[in-house]
Amino acid sequence: MFFRHLLKLSCAIAGLGLLTSAYATSSSQTHRPIGFIAEQELRHISTYYPGRMAGSPAELMTADYINQRFKQMGYQSDLRDFKTRYLYTTDDGKKNWHNVTGTSVIAVKPGNTHQQILITAHLDTYTPMSDSDVNENLGGLTLQGSDDNASGVGVLLELAERLRNVKTNATLRFLVLSGEEIGNKGAADYISRMSSEEKRNTQLVINIDAVITGDRLYFHSGKKTTHEVAGKTRDRAIALAKRFGIPASVNEGHNTTYPKGTGCCSDQVPFDNADIPVLSVEASNWNTGRGDGYQQTSDTGKFPGGSSWHKPQYDNLKYLDEHLPGRIKARTRDTVKILLPLVEELAGK
Repeated sequence: MFFRHLLKLSCAIAGLGLLTSAYATSSSQTHRPIGFIAEQELRHISTYYPGRMAGSPAELMTADYINQRFKQMGYQSDLRDFKTRYLYTTDDGKKNWHNVTGTSVIAVKPGNTHQQILITAHLDTYTPMSDSDVNENLGGLTLQGSDDNASGVGVLLELAERLRNVKTNATLRFLVLSGEEIGNKGAADYISRMSSEEKRNTQLVINIDAVITGDRLYFHSGKKTTHEVAGKTRDRAIALAKRFGIPASVNEGHNTTYPKGTGCCSDQVPFDNADIPVLSVEASNWNTGRGDGYQQTSDTGKFPGGSSWHKPQYDNLKYLDEHLPGRIKARTRDTVKILLPLVEELAGK
């Protein structure tokens, strides 16, 4: 425990230097074009904090940096540690539990009512769960996780920056969660600490995960989200995208496991299972592969298997900028452009 506190202090000192160098020019960047903040945060996190595996020093340093960013914006913000574990498989087939301490970041802007909207994105990169993963360097120090999920964190931070002085009826909570890559553990930890009243008062959870590599933006509701809420959230997001001329879709339900309009497999799932309304945001192509959203784009030489997920050689700034030129700028802009007015509408300006 002493070592972890010492590491936190070291992270704070190191992170402060990075924060100052990147953001010393202005305490507010809302005068910047839409998407500028999200892109800069994506690039900053990718460059300075690769290998953000759950429980790693890199993840803790990232969490500290994000916590400082929220405080700089004027939010009430804190780090939240939680203990968890995952199964690791060796080459001889043996499975062992690996214990880790994840660190999430929680920032809040109080509203005028007890109602709240949670905006979430995970900060961890893929954690190797087998000797085979280690041999392929999955989750290793070279994994920048630019798409998965520095992109989601960047968009979340821009939303926080632009909403910080907007008066809302609903309280806004920004959750940058650990442990998504080992089974949505940060989301599960957060839900386990919610009271029944808090769950009832949660209007919506907006989860943002990997918005760069995929062919187009997708907006999904939870399987348990009512049609009424889906109309005000998912369908409204699609309408805003259409207004702005941004290509966006819903899952058409080609895979029966994922009914039309619903998504898959990120931090929104535990909230959906807890009967909390969900809107998930990602970039993919649900019309390819098995129709489950895992294949993000065409299976070409640029992205073998049609995906950059968990692949250090593809999910990094240099590769994405070379093979998808201009995509990072365009997609961060488009995601913020849709979500900002949507959150303002839902929160009640």
